Amino acid sequence: MVVRERGRGRARGRRQDVLGHVVEVMIERGFHQTRFKDVAEASGVAISTLQVYFSTREDMLVEALRTSTRAEVDSMRAEVGELTDPWDQLAGLVDRGFATPVPVWRMLMEFWTAAAYDEALRADSHQLQASYRAPFEAVLNAGIESGAFRTRHEVAVITDLIVTTLDGLLYPRVLAQPQPAVQDLRDLLLDQLRVTLGVAR
Repeated sequence: MVVRERGRGRARGRRQDVLGHVVEVMIERGFHQTRFKDVAEASGVAISTLQVYFSTREDMLVEALRTSTRAEVDSMRAEVGELTDPWDQLAGLVDRGFATPVPVWRMLMEFWTAAAYDEALRADSHQLQASYRAPFEAVLNAGIESGAFRTRHEVAVITDLIVTTLDGLLYPRVLAQPQPAVQDLRDLLLDQLRVTLGVAR
């Protein structure tokens, strides 16, 4: 029994490793060009084993995206988890968003582009977006409930402002286009949020 559980644990760990390789291959090759064969070469796991892990290529890609997004959201929460002031928490989340690495943006760009032409993937993209928004909404709600934030705007709308600002950096960064000065854009966004939330400087 113990041996069997250890075996399952190793299999789960290997599967998680594979998901990391899926993301790496997707960043390099693109969503539509990532195949079982490519992931097998990158991970050292046989194609037949990958097909046991994942029913289809699309299942493999979507699960890798979900896992990567969950890890990013967990990191966001951990980064502000020890802070007690709601404003410091919100500013920390904003800073984390501005510091998103280019490979993460590229992964999301590939997925969103594919989702634009696939209804099932579009539904998955909605779930991924909701999970990314959740930490911002949680901090805003907590700040309002504690009286630290005072606003006439809905939490969803304030979150829209934050997320659309951050998402707007995706294509300029991935394509190495001219882009806003991050520090200036950050300062402007935080100034807007201070006014919106009634937070003194």
